[in-house]
Amino acid sequence: MNHRNDFPILEQTVNNRPLVYFDNAATTQKPQVVIDALTNYYQTINSNIHRGVHHLSQLATEQFEVARRTVQQFINAPDANEVIFTRGATEAINLVASSFSQRFLQTGDEIVITEMEHHANIVPWQIACERHGAKLRIVPFNETGILQIEKLDELISTKTRIIAVCHVSNSLGTVNPIKEIITKAHAHNIPVLIDGAQAVSHIPVDVQELDCDFYCFSGHKMYAPMGIGILYGKRKWLEEMPPYQGGGEMIRTVTFEKTTYNDIPFKFEAGTPAVGDVIGLKTAIDYVNQIGIENISTQEQELLRYGTEQLKTIDGLRIYGEAPHKSSIISFNINNLHPFDIGTLIDQMGIAVRTGHHCTQPIMDHYGIPGTIRASFAFYNEKEEIDRMVEAVKKAQLMLQ
Repeated sequence: MNHRNDFPILEQTVNNRPLVYFDNAATTQKPQVVIDALTNYYQTINSNIHRGVHHLSQLATEQFEVARRTVQQFINAPDANEVIFTRGATEAINLVASSFSQRFLQTGDEIVITEMEHHANIVPWQIACERHGAKLRIVPFNETGILQIEKLDELISTKTRIIAVCHVSNSLGTVNPIKEIITKAHAHNIPVLIDGAQAVSHIPVDVQELDCDFYCFSGHKMYAPMGIGILYGKRKWLEEMPPYQGGGEMIRTVTFEKTTYNDIPFKFEAGTPAVGDVIGLKTAIDYVNQIGIENISTQEQELLRYGTEQLKTIDGLRIYGEAPHKSSIISFNINNLHPFDIGTLIDQMGIAVRTGHHCTQPIMDHYGIPGTIRASFAFYNEKEEIDRMVEAVKKAQLMLQ
């Protein structure tokens, strides 16, 4: 399976070397079909949606709602009206943290998250706790990077109002036992939000099979444009929750005395949406479906296996996150060398990796390190690129020691 030629950006050179792009966990590159879909929208359709009777508005509205149904089918949501367009996973989580907490959270209540969450699934809940006098409880992980699920039973109480957990860790690569967590939570009638930003482009996601209450993800991590994301929520919660923002499409009637709100999903889609980006997301999903998410997963698992094997040949290298079930992410350090220094040097050799705390400072605190070097693979990457990265890291190591 080689779809590398579908991605024009991968043909360029960096510092006179062919680009090796291993920063896919931060954002994936875009295939030509997605770029063409964006260009076509702005060249031939550009119009606001839902509000116009003219031809372009009708075309834009139709494509926008087709995209919603495409997302529904992609994650197997029961109803397209349970699919809400946001600016990304971060806004989707903030929406739930704000609106759910406004309706259901009181002083003394508790919210459970895990030690391996991205800041986007920590800070919104901290803000909610501060506003409502609630408390955050944390499920820890072990040295291998596996959640200590047995601790969840101890943390759940009559005060627990919601549990929020990542499907896949963006730093450790760990694929969490989401189904088990949801089953435990639902035994106590506690809803669960899943941050799926690192999952949807790597593994099949079926929200009905998972039975999650909320599922969030970003388009730009699955070959779609930046600035678009998805919140799936069960109707029973979305109808109970108040709007997150006011204005535009989220209203039914407005007077100076009172405003009534629109039905879902429009209740949570205030203002002019990113119509072109929504169409780009639909195109990206079609592209993924054409290749097959199972084929993508198989390819990336082979890259993960090979990359792990090759990196372990480097003296003094430690990998953080060695769960048996993980995504195509390898975070590592070498002895006492700073990850930023290695990242900077291998960039000069055309290798793009991410260095730092990856918006997961609690993970770095757990290991007592400032950050890691993170190589994250997509299906368009190749083993030869991993070989180039390993050689570049070895050269950097020699230069810094």
